[in-house]
Amino acid sequence: MSSSSIGPWSPVRWAENGTVQLAYDRWTEPDDGDPLLLVMGLGANRRWFPDGLCRMLAARGFAVARYDQRDGGESTRLPSTVARNPVSALFARRGEAYTAEDMADDTAAVMDALGWSSAHLLGVSLGGAVAQRVALRHPERVRTLTTMAAVPGDTSGLRAVRYIRLGTLAKFTGLRFPDTPEGSIAAAVAVSRLLNSPNRPFDETAARENAVRNVDGGVHDRQAQSRQIGAQWHGGKISAISRPTLVLHGEDDPLIKPAAGKAIASRIPGARLVLLPGVGHEVPASAWERVTSEVRGLADGARGEAGPPSD
Repeated sequence: MSSSSIGPWSPVRWAENGTVQLAYDRWTEPDDGDPLLLVMGLGANRRWFPDGLCRMLAARGFAVARYDQRDGGESTRLPSTVARNPVSALFARRGEAYTAEDMADDTAAVMDALGWSSAHLLGVSLGGAVAQRVALRHPERVRTLTTMAAVPGDTSGLRAVRYIRLGTLAKFTGLRFPDTPEGSIAAAVAVSRLLNSPNRPFDETAARENAVRNVDGGVHDRQAQSRQIGAQWHGGKISAISRPTLVLHGEDDPLIKPAAGKAIASRIPGARLVLLPGVGHEVPASAWERVTSEVRGLADGARGEAGPPSD
């Protein structure tokens, strides 16, 4: 899953949601397309979105931006609360630091900072759940919704367990690396290997090169991940989502079962499910053409519908 940034990104800027600062940047060639905001998953910073994927999205007419969720990357890290790991946080009855509504509002704050009244959303893993919640909480801000490798955004705790391969989650939370740059690099390689499709050879050399360019301590920050995964959603059901929706899911996902994607698509009115062969819990180069064409098709199909105004 690991990636890094060598493309034409703008300097990092910060959006604000209360006391939380959210780091974001934009792909600058071109910057006048349809606004598309990328939302990354648990613990990972925004640079895990492959530059090659972003380049292809830009070539298809999108103005691409990405941001670090709270407790990730260069965004605000919240104070430690109860000591726990992501597995115990998943089963907790309430989050100790912030809510899922707060995380959805972070996305809206980034759009404000970008000057976007609305945008297409593409969220991966936890980012997919966040994007679903944005479509519920701020429907006027969402042109289209693409959720990938995610669980339904209105599930948590025991209801979410049915969609998660607990063996993989246990391996993920069991990884231990020193809090050093070298430890972060080793963690990124280990996580990339764990989330790779079991039916495709793992390129350790490429994963290590990417990890060296993108030293991200968030992939082994158990406390920050626990706060993210423990954020509870108190809003509506995803069946109330009214925005045009695409659900992408890897057929070989070793962490989130494809049944999760099927559940999302069955519950959101008009949503379309696309299962990606040879794809794990990742966005590999072999899938970029299909992913970008599907996201472009969704946006084009929504263009004639009544919805959020154009910027």
